Amino acid sequence: MPAPPSPSSPPITISIVSHGQLALVRPLLEQLDRFCRSSTAKVVLTLNIPEPDVLAGLEWGFAVERIENTSPKGFGANHNQAFGHCGTPWFLVLNPDIRLDGDVLAPLVAQAAPDAGLLTPRILEPGHSAPEQHRAVITPLEILTRRKPGYVRPAVPDWIPGLFMLFRSQAYRQIGGFDERFFMYGEDFDICARTQLAGWKLQVGEDLLARHEAQRASRSSRKHLYWHVTSLLKVWTSGAFWRYLRTRSRGT
Repeated sequence: MPAPPSPSSPPITISIVSHGQLALVRPLLEQLDRFCRSSTAKVVLTLNIPEPDVLAGLEWGFAVERIENTSPKGFGANHNQAFGHCGTPWFLVLNPDIRLDGDVLAPLVAQAAPDAGLLTPRILEPGHSAPEQHRAVITPLEILTRRKPGYVRPAVPDWIPGLFMLFRSQAYRQIGGFDERFFMYGEDFDICARTQLAGWKLQVGEDLLARHEAQRASRSSRKHLYWHVTSLLKVWTSGAFWRYLRTRSRGT
């Protein structure tokens, strides 16, 4: 178990997983070093598959601790593994293709309400001029109607995507992290639901922005589409989904 941080230590451990994406990770590490060094205790960098080391010889103003998997793990399993190396009050799950134009970490932590268990900035997707709108509970009806006229987005999100999730470590530990039955997709909704069922709130830094530079693989890959569809089925058959839906219907 990592030693507890001193009061003056940087408050965040960052988990980044590379699936042959170190070329994407490099500019992200440079931006974290430039903008967020004072908040970053260390980065736990997981190499999920073997790949050329394009980071060799590079250094940043924080430690980069590597994990090299002997066999590929799913999204949740990788970040749960990284959390075992976290000794800070905050644990950030971050995609390799997130880009920063300024410090979002210190303001997020400063804004955190006492009952906020999971935070995120607004996310700007490629080709869009405005950030992603808040997300409603995923149901078959919601998926069918979200792009139709008259669809109303929630004022407060029911869940946030897994590409930028800043967890209070206490909350992450309390709920047992990600459900590893989800290999890819669906685990972000599930952990948001379980976080809220445990009494924590989701909080969005409405004045903070991060950019997401990737294309959505599920639109072009049959394998990713298969993972996406099967993950939705796992969400809809999970106890957490139905418990969360009941709390929403009661307005609690």
